[in-house]
Amino acid sequence: MALPPDTPKPSPTADRLAAQQDGFLREVDEALREDQMVGALQRYGKPVGFAIVAGLLALAGYLYWDHTQKQASADRSERMVLAMEKAAAGPASADGALKEFDALAKDGSAGSTAAAALTAAAIRAQQGKVEEASKAYAAIAADSSAPQPFRDLATLRDVAMRFDALPPQQVIDRLKALAVPGNAWFGSAGEMTGLAYLKLNKPDQAGPMFAAVAKDKAVPESLRARARLLAGQLGFEAGDAPTPAADAAAKTE
Repeated sequence: MALPPDTPKPSPTADRLAAQQDGFLREVDEALREDQMVGALQRYGKPVGFAIVAGLLALAGYLYWDHTQKQASADRSERMVLAMEKAAAGPASADGALKEFDALAKDGSAGSTAAAALTAAAIRAQQGKVEEASKAYAAIAADSSAPQPFRDLATLRDVAMRFDALPPQQVIDRLKALAVPGNAWFGSAGEMTGLAYLKLNKPDQAGPMFAAVAKDKAVPESLRARARLLAGQLGFEAGDAPTPAADAAAKTE
C-alpha cells in the first residue's frame, strides 16, 4: 500500500519574509493615507475653516438678536402697562400717558404700534381733541402694515366719534365693509348704518339692517335689544326677545 507524499512545510525564513512584506505594505498604505490627508487639509482646510467660523458667527448673531428682541419686547410691555396705569389714573395724568403711547406708536411690531396709536387716539378723543383723534384714526385705518382688525376698529371709532357731524351717506360708505353679518364689528357698524339710513329717510333699508343685527346671536344682547325695538317700530320682523331662561341656556352652550 503506497503512502501519500508528505506536504512540504513552509520554512521559518519564508514566514519571516512574508510578515516583513505585509508590514512594509501596511506602512506604505498608512504613509499614502497621511499624504492624502495632508493634501486634503492643504487644499480644503481654509475654506472649511472659514465656513465653520462663519457658521459660528451667524449662530452667535442670531442668539444675540433673539435675546435683544425678547428684552425689547419685555421692556415695551412694561412701558405699555405703565402708560395704561397713567391713563386710568384720570385727566391729570392723561398728558403723560399720551406722550408714552405716542412714543410706543413709533417703534415696535405692526400690532403693538397700532394698539398704541389706537389708545393715543382714544385719549385725544376723551380730551375733546376731536380733529386730532380723527386724523389719528384715519392714519391707522389707512396703514396697510397694521393688522386688519385694528384698521377696522379705527374706522369704527372715527365714525362713531363724528357720527352727528358726518353726512349720512358717508357713514354708510365708510361702514359698508363692516356692516355685514359675520364681521367682528357688525353690531355697532350695522346700528350706525341703520341710523344713517333713517337720516336719509330710507326706512325700507334701515329696517332690514336693524333686523339683521337683532337676529345675530354674536352681537351683544343690549345692542340686539335696541335693534329689535327699532326694527319693530319700522314694521320689520326681528324675532322675539329671548326669555331669561332661554338667554341663560344660550350662554351655557
